[in-house]
Amino acid sequence: MAEHAAAEQQGKDPMIDAQRLKDSFALVGGYGDEVPMFFYSHLFLCHPETRAMFPVSMMQQRDRLLHALGTVVSRVDDLDNLVPFLQQLGKDHRKFGTQSAHYPAVGASLLATLEHFAGDAWTPELAADWAAAYGLVAQVMTEAADERPDDPAWWDAKVVSHERRSLDVAVVRLQPQAVLPYEPGQSVSVETELRPRLWRFYSPATAPRPDGTLELHVQAMDGGPVSGALVRHLGVGDIVRLGPAIGQMTLDPTSDRDLLLVAGGVGLAPLKALVEQVALLDVPRRTHLFHGARTAVELYDVDELRRLEAEHAWLTVVPVVSHDDEYEGERGMVGEVVVRHGPWTGRDVYVCGSPVMVAATRAQLVEANVPEERVRSEEFAASWSGPAVEGGTVR
Repeated sequence: MAEHAAAEQQGKDPMIDAQRLKDSFALVGGYGDEVPMFFYSHLFLCHPETRAMFPVSMMQQRDRLLHALGTVVSRVDDLDNLVPFLQQLGKDHRKFGTQSAHYPAVGASLLATLEHFAGDAWTPELAADWAAAYGLVAQVMTEAADERPDDPAWWDAKVVSHERRSLDVAVVRLQPQAVLPYEPGQSVSVETELRPRLWRFYSPATAPRPDGTLELHVQAMDGGPVSGALVRHLGVGDIVRLGPAIGQMTLDPTSDRDLLLVAGGVGLAPLKALVEQVALLDVPRRTHLFHGARTAVELYDVDELRRLEAEHAWLTVVPVVSHDDEYEGERGMVGEVVVRHGPWTGRDVYVCGSPVMVAATRAQLVEANVPEERVRSEEFAASWSGPAVEGGTVR
């Protein structure tokens, strides 16, 4: 049903001006932190019952509002991409206790915020555009959340092992208490009682297993309250919550092309899950996995990757170090090394890492004649509610 919501809504509001929405959002976004501060103040004053859905400290929550709005506005004239994004968002928001009755309150505060900062640019036509666009968002999200009401809003999972691989990286193995469905390459949000109501996205580094366990790679980030807690304070036996899986950085089921996987830091996790998936195929696809890090010490999973390479003749692993003159293997920025090892024009390509690394690697591959539409990527940055990660997994 949710698949038809956008088309129906668009039919009711044929005059929505997508460019006008984008221009007004650019104007409002110029006010930075003032925008989310106004929005949340308005929401909590008018609807105080919503305050309990958010963390005690709203500092990091502010960036996520603008990120979410920016994603929706950028795709408002691309329903094929916007609708799946909103459907996943609606299902994921069940973990916050979000109900359909909350959407009108959020919409009213959003419109009040936009009107406040748009100033003289706010017109009846612009107000109608935003009201219609938010109506579409709310409709798709609520329908998606209601499609399978018996599905868990989250899964409790026990920490069965916690291994510090370096000062700031830990590999955490979890045992969900019920089957958590996900595809390799997707992400799940994680909450710990150490940091209540702060959810961060991490990508499982494992394909789904018969025993249900999954592995997360977590890097403690400067100022990252969740990643720091997961690396430094989480212990065996602790319980965390996992949200439903989201993200589209999954294997293309219609393709049998060989694979090129390029990871930076803990962006390795979802790509390692793809390697496990390939190992389960009837006919494995030849796969090259490049893992870039600043120093040899930061190649935190190299022994496990070498084990996988020894087990599978179709897999080639290339560790890359950029800032360690004593390292005897491949040196340089990972994207440059990948291009040197090419050509890759016949491959499906997956790239995951920091925003800078992803952007540089994508540009280098496209310049090396890899078709842009075959390059899928994920950026591991401060997560708001999509498959980006605080330090790594994932969105």
